[in-house]
Amino acid sequence: MLRALILGGTGMIGGATARRLAAAGWRVEVAGRDPGRLPPDLAAAGVRFHQADRADAARLGEVLGDGADLLVDCVCYTAADARLLLPLAARASSAVLISSKAVYVDAAGRHANSDAAPDYGGPITESQATLPPGDMDHRSPEGYGPNKVAAELVALDSGLPISILRPARVHGVGARRPREWVFVKRVLDRRPAVLLSARGAGIVQPTAAANIAALIETVAHRPGARILNSADPDAPSVREIAKTIARQLGHSWNEVLLDDTAEPGLGRTPWDGPHPVILDTTASLKLGYKPVGDYAGTVAEEVDWLFDVHRSGDPRGVLPSPRDAYFARFFDYAAEDAYLAAR
Repeated sequence: MLRALILGGTGMIGGATARRLAAAGWRVEVAGRDPGRLPPDLAAAGVRFHQADRADAARLGEVLGDGADLLVDCVCYTAADARLLLPLAARASSAVLISSKAVYVDAAGRHANSDAAPDYGGPITESQATLPPGDMDHRSPEGYGPNKVAAELVALDSGLPISILRPARVHGVGARRPREWVFVKRVLDRRPAVLLSARGAGIVQPTAAANIAALIETVAHRPGARILNSADPDAPSVREIAKTIARQLGHSWNEVLLDDTAEPGLGRTPWDGPHPVILDTTASLKLGYKPVGDYAGTVAEEVDWLFDVHRSGDPRGVLPSPRDAYFARFFDYAAEDAYLAAR
C-alpha cells in the first residue's frame, strides 16, 4: 500500500488530497496542530492524524519515519519552511510544495497584490517572470509572493523530486477564506438583486482543491523537479460565477451590471480586475493530469457546505465574521439599496 504524508492536511487543499488518495487506496496520514480540525469524513476513511507543528523538524521527522511514497506540504510559506522540508523530501519518492500564482509579475513588475492590477497579456505559463525572492512578513500582501518565490528556489536548488504547484483562487470545502460566500450570503439574505461592477466581466481563474488533489496524485506517480500551474479547465467571469452559485441554491435575482459611472466600490467581488488572469495548464495536462471538473461542477460541494454550515448555526465558527475586513467591503447593502432606489 502506498503511503502519503500531508503537512497541513486538515485544511482545504490537504483535506481534498487526503480524500482523493484514501479513495484510491493509499495509506494517508496528515500532520497538523489541532486534531479537532480533522474533518470527520477523513477519520472515517481511515486517515491518520499526527499532532505536529510545521516548524518542529524533529517531530516531523519522527512522523515521517522511514519515509513515504508521497510527501505534500500545504503550509510552506518561506525559505526557512522549505529548508526544513528538504530532509523530509529526501526520504520521499515524490514531494509536492504548494505555491501560488501570486509569484507572477507582468512586464511592468505588477503582481496579484500590487496596488495596480497586472496585465499578463494572455494566459500565464510557468516561464512567466516572477517576483524577486524576499523574507519580509509572508502574511502581508507585499510579502506573500516574494516569500513563496524564496521557498520555491530552495526546493528547486535541492535537486530533489519536488513538484511545485501554482494554483490561483482556490475554492473548496474547508476554505478559510471562502470567496464564494460573497454570493452565498446574498442568497441566504434573499437579496433581490446582485450588483456587479464592470458589468461582471472580471476574470481571475479559480482552482478547485479537488483539481489540485488530482494533479498531486498525477505527480505522485511521476516524480520530478518541476513547476506546474494548477487551475480549473475553465475561467468563468464574475457574472458567470454569480449565476452558478445562485442556480446551485435555487435562487434568482435581478442582475445589475454596472459601468464605470457607478460609485467606486459598488458591486465589487473577489474576482474583479481590468485584465483577465488565466493560467496555462498545458504542462500539467501533458503529464496525464485530468481535471475532476470545471468550476460549476467542482464549486457545488463548497456552496452546499457553506449553506449547510450556516443552517446548522456555524458551531465551529468557520464562516466569515461580519467584522472580517476582507468580506465587509463586499456587503454594503445600504449603498446597494440607495443605488437601486435612485434608478
